[in-house]
Amino acid sequence: MKTINKISFNDIESIPQLVKDFLNQKIEGFENNTFSLDHFKDQIHLKQNSFTRDQRNILFDALEKQLSELVLSSKQKENLKNLKQPNTFTITTGHQLNLFSGPVFFVYKILQTIKTCAYLKENFPDFNFVPLYWMASEDHDFAEINHFKTEHNYYEINEKSGGPVGKITISDTFFISEFEKEFKDSVFGTELILMMKEAYKTGNTLTQAIKILVNRLFSEFGLLIIDGDSRELKHQVKEIFKDELLNFSLQKNSKEKVDFLTEKYGKVQVNPRDINLFYLSGTRDRIDFDGEKYTVVDTDTKFTKEKILQELENHPEKFSPNALMRPVYQEKVLPNLAYIGGNAEIMYWLELKDYFKAVNIPFPVLIPRNSMLFIKEKTVEKIEKLDLNIQDFFGNFTAITNQKILQDSSVLSLLEEKELLLEENFSELKAIAETTERSFGNMVKAEEVRQLKSFKRMKKRLLHAEKIKQGELLERLEKLFLDVHPSKTWQERVYNFSVFFSDYGYTWLENCWEEMVVQESKLIIVAI
Repeated sequence: MKTINKISFNDIESIPQLVKDFLNQKIEGFENNTFSLDHFKDQIHLKQNSFTRDQRNILFDALEKQLSELVLSSKQKENLKNLKQPNTFTITTGHQLNLFSGPVFFVYKILQTIKTCAYLKENFPDFNFVPLYWMASEDHDFAEINHFKTEHNYYEINEKSGGPVGKITISDTFFISEFEKEFKDSVFGTELILMMKEAYKTGNTLTQAIKILVNRLFSEFGLLIIDGDSRELKHQVKEIFKDELLNFSLQKNSKEKVDFLTEKYGKVQVNPRDINLFYLSGTRDRIDFDGEKYTVVDTDTKFTKEKILQELENHPEKFSPNALMRPVYQEKVLPNLAYIGGNAEIMYWLELKDYFKAVNIPFPVLIPRNSMLFIKEKTVEKIEKLDLNIQDFFGNFTAITNQKILQDSSVLSLLEEKELLLEENFSELKAIAETTERSFGNMVKAEEVRQLKSFKRMKKRLLHAEKIKQGELLERLEKLFLDVHPSKTWQERVYNFSVFFSDYGYTWLENCWEEMVVQESKLIIVAI
């Protein structure tokens, strides 16, 4: 494996402008929430002053209980123990409970979280930094998480859904036998199959499955796994949930940021609701307020104000934050300094800065996660033979293709030469026409537009003709694009980690860790 390029997000056309502006500190109010040692120094100070010993003890007890069914490495045990100490902080990433981890970027964001902790320890040796994976176990969109893809197959699990996905119990294991057929002859296929069978054995919940899988992959790195579906942890946010029910605080306090982001960037990632909480009762349903009573949407359940506050007091575990409320919950119960997430996650976190201030919780450093692409050496050679570079595949590839098809066209050269001559002739003619009557000048300008449009049509027809004539070259270019972008999107959003682990095992994980950049957000391209 050899890294052939590391491309800054600033140089990738498809990275949202909001993310680029955030990274470049061009969004007022967020300058101190970007990656820098000075900003981390400030965050350490803020969290030291706001996260209490009691909170640390609650977190330790909850995590110790949640992790008790796993075999922890010595590094995990040390990290868990250190959480009770006032000089220990977390760096967190989160993700859904996708089947067998889902797309491979799941692995990349966790490895970046782990490496960020190592980087901070080097620069702040008097403090400890614990990498944490927050499981989105309460999400209820099973269709989003019930599948994954490899290079050759699509795998899916079928279970009864509707409530929190983490509580779904595994009964359908057909996908395991199909997975075994694909990978049984791979170098590390047996290990992959054993991983899957251990995690997804009949009777395990999806929460248990992901915990087992993630622990198998990352235990030696010291990663801790936390489940927010916890009475002990939710008990700490009762006042925040109460405020949300009574005062619609998240929506009110994020309005200014939402309006600003909408005006400047066209839209926001997630629009706040009046109440950003769900109610758990077998299913997970949104809580709404009709002016008199609180209703649980799509159910017959209704509460008076007194009853819902009593329910919150007695059963905080039945209240579930939505995507916008989850960051506040997370930062309340963790001694956290930074969150590492995908572009969409970072964009909705940016809506919440003022709300964090309103509930008196430090807003963390935000880190758009790195992306990675593993590309075969033969594909790299084919790209170079066509006098292209890998960066061409992350811009307007249609324009690159058209340029390649027409680059040796004598007809195009002649057309461009004549088009330039036409523009020069009309420039002279317009200068003279301006000295005469206005309608004549307008006619000259209109004629110029008409004739230049003819040249555009001729170039378009020429491109069409050349594509037919050079069908083989066009096919090669299209195949290369699909080699880089399977299913016409980024590789990391399509393939499961098993595609790479099957050939390289834990060496692949270590290589990803080595190549991961923590100080900047980049696309890392590795030839294999």
